[in-house]
Amino acid sequence: MAVATPFSIDSVVVGRSPRMRAVFDYVRVVADSDSSILITGETGTGKELIANLLHQASRRRLRPFVPVSCAILAETLIESELFGHERGAFTGAIKDRPGRFEAADGGSIFLDDVDDVPMTVQVKLLRVLQNRVVERVGGTRAVPIDVRTITGSKRDLRQMAAEGKFREDLYYRLNVIPITLPPLRERREDIPLLVDHFVKRFSEQRGEAPRPLSSGVMQAFMRYPWPGNVRELEHACERIVQTCTCDTVKIGCVPVSVLFHRPASDEPIVETHGHPSAVSLDERLRGVEQGLITWALKVSGGNKSKAADLLQIKRSTLGDRIRKLGLPDRGDAPALHVDE
Repeated sequence: MAVATPFSIDSVVVGRSPRMRAVFDYVRVVADSDSSILITGETGTGKELIANLLHQASRRRLRPFVPVSCAILAETLIESELFGHERGAFTGAIKDRPGRFEAADGGSIFLDDVDDVPMTVQVKLLRVLQNRVVERVGGTRAVPIDVRTITGSKRDLRQMAAEGKFREDLYYRLNVIPITLPPLRERREDIPLLVDHFVKRFSEQRGEAPRPLSSGVMQAFMRYPWPGNVRELEHACERIVQTCTCDTVKIGCVPVSVLFHRPASDEPIVETHGHPSAVSLDERLRGVEQGLITWALKVSGGNKSKAADLLQIKRSTLGDRIRKLGLPDRGDAPALHVDE
């Protein structure tokens, strides 16, 4: 019989802020429990990572960990995916197929975005959790299972239950042990650690040494609210590693959405009646330059020398560009929209 090797949560780099350390400490306490665990948090906060940590720190770690994203499963398929189906149960069911619960037997199943599970399937999910058996679609045989259920939700299930959008009895069955993950904007001290981790990982994948980040880049990362949380930060780091050719990552290498707090899908070219409209390149470049200078003056408190360092230019050059653009020389211009 295989022997489970000790698992250390501290070996996983995700954060050292007090709030995340509290989460990790709680994971250690509840990891071996067979009670249902509900992990709540905004999209991108790392719910699947915490679910995996719970599994790896438990006595079930030698058995399967089966993650399921309920949000991407069509309503017509989710029942078959979760509980399996028998041959001939529906068109295309050419053979018996076990579902995800059977695949997780002896281990853990993680149902992410459980708030997207249709009401019709919620009834059957409740029955599985209560009776610890599954019935495949089109079948009559009850298949016993030994599975620890972990669920994730980006919405408040209690509120959804109060509004009649989620079964109240299922909510209480899932919420035996609750874990709440804070958004990245509420644990900003973790950002440098996460950036270092992601940049190193993506650089290693390219077979390159990680490039250092300028102080201006890190300041931009620290000020940005990260609505997509850790996942958005990870993608921003990946883009930098893939596109930056500088010895040191400079402010110009940072995604525009991070610098100006605009959605990444904000395109410079608009269409009218299906035809692209003309765009002035000079005006666009002037806008980018004005935004960067305004940002640098704001974060440096209006100190031109510090602002010039952030922009990797000479102080005299910065003064010339401020005068050319007609900008105030303090960091109080409204051109760049940032959170105070």
